[in-house]
Amino acid sequence: MNANWLAQLAPEHQPPPPSWWPPAPGWWLAGAACLTALAAIAAWHFWKNSPRRRVRRAAFAELQRIRARRAAKDGAGAIQHLLRRYALTIFGPERVANLTGESWIDFVVQHGGEALAGDQGREFLSAAFGTGPLAPQESWLAAAEGFIRKAPRRGRMGKRHS
Repeated sequence: MNANWLAQLAPEHQPPPPSWWPPAPGWWLAGAACLTALAAIAAWHFWKNSPRRRVRRAAFAELQRIRARRAAKDGAGAIQHLLRRYALTIFGPERVANLTGESWIDFVVQHGGEALAGDQGREFLSAAFGTGPLAPQESWLAAAEGFIRKAPRRGRMGKRHS
């Protein structure tokens, strides 16, 4: 046996440095969490700024302006025009444009304006077209708010009718 047996060993060497690919499982989880957060933020942004929500916010803003000037003589007509424009935008002209009188009020009542059922609706129509009291009543404003709030979430704008 040779006394210099240490000299016969191979020279020392370090293992190769770790590769950057594939990443460790923790990096995969961190990446998935970041992508999920980005997708959620993008979905929220698109939902918040959708055309339907913009139209709805504008309708509520106009209804608040009508409510603020409640004593105005054209209040009933303003509510009528707001409801008609909103319905045309949401449901499309093919469903709304030909509705008049009782059929129009029935449509509004069916889609959330329950406060206009019966005599209230007839009184509203006569006021809107200049043959009755013109100042808006609270029930008309409540019916308009209910119609705007409860109109189907999908109509012409969402391509699915209720």
